[in-house]
Amino acid sequence: MRRSRSEYLDLPSVRLHIRRWGKPDAPTLFLLHGWMDVSASFQFVVDELQQDWNIIAPDWRGFGLSEWLNRPYFFAEHLGDMEAILDHYAPEGKVRLAGHSMGGILACLYAGIRPERVDKLVTLEGFGIAPSQPEMAPERYQQWLNTLKKPPRMHVYADRDAFARRLLRTDRFLTAERAEFLAKHLARIGDGENRCGQRRHGVIWNGDPWHKPSSPYLFRLEESMAVWNKIICPVLWVAGRQSWVVREYATRPGDWEARRACFADVAESWIEDADHMLHHDQPAEVARLIETFLT
Repeated sequence: MRRSRSEYLDLPSVRLHIRRWGKPDAPTLFLLHGWMDVSASFQFVVDELQQDWNIIAPDWRGFGLSEWLNRPYFFAEHLGDMEAILDHYAPEGKVRLAGHSMGGILACLYAGIRPERVDKLVTLEGFGIAPSQPEMAPERYQQWLNTLKKPPRMHVYADRDAFARRLLRTDRFLTAERAEFLAKHLARIGDGENRCGQRRHGVIWNGDPWHKPSSPYLFRLEESMAVWNKIICPVLWVAGRQSWVVREYATRPGDWEARRACFADVAESWIEDADHMLHHDQPAEVARLIETFLT
């Protein structure tokens, strides 16, 4: 297992944890984790990479070892953090990005907002979230107001072994060894709730509970598509053959094709025996696809 090292980047509104692997003088690759994930879960992919890389992987604000703000988060804040990270670690030239899920969504948006900054982009199951309709707004605002009255809490587990068993139950392609590793990084000691809603101290997910509530603002797919149309770099879409995300797209005929058509230069790859968490399920294949595409 390749050893990582930690750094911290202090921004005006938050302190971010940055995990790094490899040699600083090697080609730089930014790895961007997804929602309720952490940078450390890229360990399996990093161990399978065949070339030397200077890998920079942040924990997004409110996740992992980055600062938890204990208040609502807004998606655009992550874009601001992302630009600060890129400006700090790669102030000149173009960058290579590989992001999973939310990290892939952020990478695709950034590549359209700052097209001159991105050389190549790999999005692992990060193709944008489900579309919304204006009729959903009243209920969304009601949910938001209710959340402000009763702040969210994480489910509490008895210990890290129980947390690892939970990961294995929800991902049939995950190995016990990887689940044990993830339980050390995806979980932390803290206060949460048991299934009866009672407050307990134990092992909780390593993410600020304030990431759980939906934003009061509806996600507008049309805006994302307009941004994707501005991307000029080559893009690789990577999907898991057994992914729940793919199954969701299948319920909306033509949606997958419409999103993909927004990218001027896009390739598509599929990974067998993999659900949404590709980098946990088939890290060797993820590493191979990333290196083949980027080099």
